[in-house]
Amino acid sequence: MKKILSLLYVSIGLSLSAQVGIKTDTPKSTLDVNGDVNLRGKLAVSNTTNAVLSEGTNDQILVSQGPGSAPIWKTLRIPEYEPNKFYLIFNNSYADRTGVTFSRNEVSGNGNSRSTSLVKDADLNSLSRFKKIPGVSSQSFTVFSEKSKTYFQFETVVQANFPSNDSPDISIDYACGIFVDDKLVNLRQRNLKASSAASTFITHNQIGMAENLAKGPHTVSVACSRLRSFNTNATLGIGINVAENIDDFITQSSLKVDVYEIPQVFNNILN
Repeated sequence: MKKILSLLYVSIGLSLSAQVGIKTDTPKSTLDVNGDVNLRGKLAVSNTTNAVLSEGTNDQILVSQGPGSAPIWKTLRIPEYEPNKFYLIFNNSYADRTGVTFSRNEVSGNGNSRSTSLVKDADLNSLSRFKKIPGVSSQSFTVFSEKSKTYFQFETVVQANFPSNDSPDISIDYACGIFVDDKLVNLRQRNLKASSAASTFITHNQIGMAENLAKGPHTVSVACSRLRSFNTNATLGIGINVAENIDDFITQSSLKVDVYEIPQVFNNILN
């Protein structure tokens, strides 16, 4: 009889009061429980579109949609990782049709000190006349694990408005570097030669890798420079045409970033 009366009192209280508290005199919601809750039956939430009660399905979790919105059931998909194996965690690609150009007067001072200045971890700001290619620079990515390998693939077209070459040889040395947080991680240099046809151009391909970057956010940039000129005052274009025999669609640059990691315990689920 006492149990029936207690249940009756609770029912009356719920119907008369907008908020009910258990072990609290100041409830902050319709039902406020200050303590543990053991649930032995079903848990259902109202569907926001048709007001039908939904109990979810096997392996679903209840996810908040923020203040003022009812929670919904979601399926949480967590991939299974094998220990000590690398997995692709991040990949993205970027493009640019602006490129960079170098006049005859924009020759890098690093052209005569390549073996000592163009070295791993060299700071971009310390290098002479290296220009960032806008669309493939200052791009963000994040590393979550202590053991990682980040691969970069850069492709562009390099052109100079050379005359048709006769004699002596006409050419330009240039270099492109891949920088992480403005530190050099990979560099390739080439020589562009004039040919029997005017305004020579070549395709430049470059692949670099950075291992075990610090956990956290990073930026990647591609910057290039004119290192030396031989018997020419021609303009050099990297990722942009400097003559009309090709256009900016042909010369556009692309950068691909792939981050492989050995997964660790990532951030705790807070919500």
